[in-house]
Amino acid sequence: MKTFKILLTILMFNSLFLNAQDLKPEYQKFISKFILEVKNGDKEAISKRIKFPFKRNYPIPSVKDKADFVKRYNQIFDKVLIEKITKSDPAKDWSEVGWRGIMLNRGDMWIDTDGRIISINNQSDEELKLKNELIAAQKKNVNASLSKFKEPVAILETSKFRIRIDDLGNNNFRYASWSIKKKMTDTPDLVIENGVFVADGTGGNHYYEFKKGNFKYECYFIVLGEKDSPPATLTVYQSGKEILSQNAKIVSR
Repeated sequence: MKTFKILLTILMFNSLFLNAQDLKPEYQKFISKFILEVKNGDKEAISKRIKFPFKRNYPIPSVKDKADFVKRYNQIFDKVLIEKITKSDPAKDWSEVGWRGIMLNRGDMWIDTDGRIISINNQSDEELKLKNELIAAQKKNVNASLSKFKEPVAILETSKFRIRIDDLGNNNFRYASWSIKKKMTDTPDLVIENGVFVADGTGGNHYYEFKKGNFKYECYFIVLGEKDSPPATLTVYQSGKEILSQNAKIVSR
């Protein structure tokens, strides 16, 4: 499984590079302007390029608004990222990748064709420290039987259930659920380990699949969907037949 996921990742990256195109002059123009803004440390100008809330690597909270961005600017734009941006050449280091937008190098950051920052995949030492602190705090705020995990993945809530997905390491994901009225410090009603991650296409949609006996639990995350699509869904199958399907909101991710 690990080898398969590595190969899948390589294929996806190769697909990006094969589809990458030289940056059009009009895009090079606003990328050059953005590079200058970073060189000058112009937080005001950079903040206008961001659509809030701006996601960070879970469990680090999203950047809520402009004031929060200015406060956390040095945490996100560390020396490593600033150097990558300021030393980049708009014509050589930035590429257009179809509907996905414009990427720096091998995806260090993404900007859409309107000049808005889509994502920053660099993680500073300060963010890494914060992430580890938040993970440690989460381990103290769940039922003791669930306190051993590598990283939290997500917490979902449907009309009836609260679901927690954790990465136990080595491509092993754990599903734990409670009735919606219970707390995560309570003993979970159901725990399933050995879950798997499945990428669904190249748009970012994906799901986690968990099996127990003749039951299968599927937590699906919708990144690219219709306007009225929910953020996520829970679907339960018994012997291959769907017996439950509920929309879910992502409480934490």
